[in-house]
Amino acid sequence: MDIQRHGLSVGIDRVGDKFYITLRAVGKLTHEDYARIVPMIDAALNTVEDPEANVLLDATLFEGWELRAAWDDFKLGLKHGSDFHKIAIVGDKRWQQWAAKVGNWFISGDVRYFDNFPEALSWLNDAI
Repeated sequence: MDIQRHGLSVGIDRVGDKFYITLRAVGKLTHEDYARIVPMIDAALNTVEDPEANVLLDATLFEGWELRAAWDDFKLGLKHGSDFHKIAIVGDKRWQQWAAKVGNWFISGDVRYFDNFPEALSWLNDAI
């Protein structure tokens, strides 16, 4: 039996006195993945007055989206684009670099691609 793992996990991490949202995308995301995770993201951001969060997205195991899930991701970015100050994407695929550049068009904060976690964390914590 071939088990294909996919989904998006959400957490909150801290480095020093800085907190940030962590996202880990695994496999090929589906519309059903977004149907479950978007209400959680909405609820978390809606409870904070004037949210402006930094985000660390681990995309090292991310393979992409189904078409409808890509649309869901786009809508999520439009809905919460002003809630994110910095988004660091850590990955290992060239198309992820392009996705980070395109993300800058729809997010009011800064989106950058990194190929390692130390540089991404350093940038999120303003050390670069």
